[in-house]
Amino acid sequence: MRIRFISLSVAVVAVASALFAPAPAAAQKKEIIQLQADMERLMQTQRELQRTVDEKNAVLKTLVEQSLDAINKLNTSLGVLQKSIQDAQANSGSRIDTLTTQVQALADNLDEVKSRLGKINQQLGDTQSVLQSLDAKIAGGIPAQPPAGAAPGPPPSADALYSNALRDYTGGKYDLARQQFLDYLKFFPENDLASNSQFYLGEIFYAQKQYAEAIGEYDKVLDNYSKSNKLAAARLKKGMALLELGQRASALRELREVVRRHPATEEERRARAKLRELGASVPAPKG
Repeated sequence: MRIRFISLSVAVVAVASALFAPAPAAAQKKEIIQLQADMERLMQTQRELQRTVDEKNAVLKTLVEQSLDAINKLNTSLGVLQKSIQDAQANSGSRIDTLTTQVQALADNLDEVKSRLGKINQQLGDTQSVLQSLDAKIAGGIPAQPPAGAAPGPPPSADALYSNALRDYTGGKYDLARQQFLDYLKFFPENDLASNSQFYLGEIFYAQKQYAEAIGEYDKVLDNYSKSNKLAAARLKKGMALLELGQRASALRELREVVRRHPATEEERRARAKLRELGASVPAPKG
C-alpha cells in the first residue's frame, strides 16, 4: 500500500507540474500523454511488486504451517518414545534380576564342575593306588578280601547332589531343587557349597514371588556364613525383596550396605543403579 501511495503521489505531482507549466499547448499535451504512460508503468510495477509480496507471504505461511505440523508430530513421537522407555525401564528390573541370577547359577555350576574334576582326579589317583596294591597282593599270593562288615554303598556325593539341585533350579524345577538344596544342607552342612545352597533357597522363594520367605533364607546366609561368596548377592536380593514388599526404608538400608561392604563388585554396581533409580543418596564404599 505504501508503494502505491508513493507512486500515485509522484504521478499527481508530475501531472500538476505539466498542467501549470508555461509551455505551448502541443508540447504540454505530449508531456501529459508521456506522464500518463509513465504513471501506468509505475502502477503496473506497483501491482507486480504487490503480487510478489503476496506470493512470498503465502509461501512463508505455508512453510510456517508445515513446520508447526512437523513439530507437533515430533512432539507426539517423542511422547510415544518416552512412554516406551519408561515401560522398558519398569520391566527391565525384573528381567535383569532373572538374567543375573541365571548367570550366577551358571558360574556356580562351572566352579562346581571344576571342583568335581579336581576331586575325580584325586579319586582316580587313589583308585590307581588301590589297584596297584591289589596287584601286588595277588602277585604275592595273598587273596584280596573285602573288609569284614563293609557298609553298603554311600548316599549320593555332595558334588552330585549340589549339581543336580543347581540343574533343576536353572531349569525352573523349583520344588525339586528346593528339596535337593535342603538335603545338601542336612547331609553336608560344613561343605564349601553349603552357603550357596542356602542362598539358592532364597532365590527359589524370590522367583516364586514369596518375598518374605526369601528374606528369611537370605538372612541365614548373612548370619551363618560370614565368609561366603554369596554375602553381597544375598544382601542385594534382600534389599530387592524388601522393595517388593513396600518396605522402602529397610530396602534402602540394605542397598547402601551393599555399596559400603562390597566395593568393586557387580552387586555394588546394581545397588548403586537401584538407589539412583529410586532417587536416594548413594554412599561411598568403605575404604
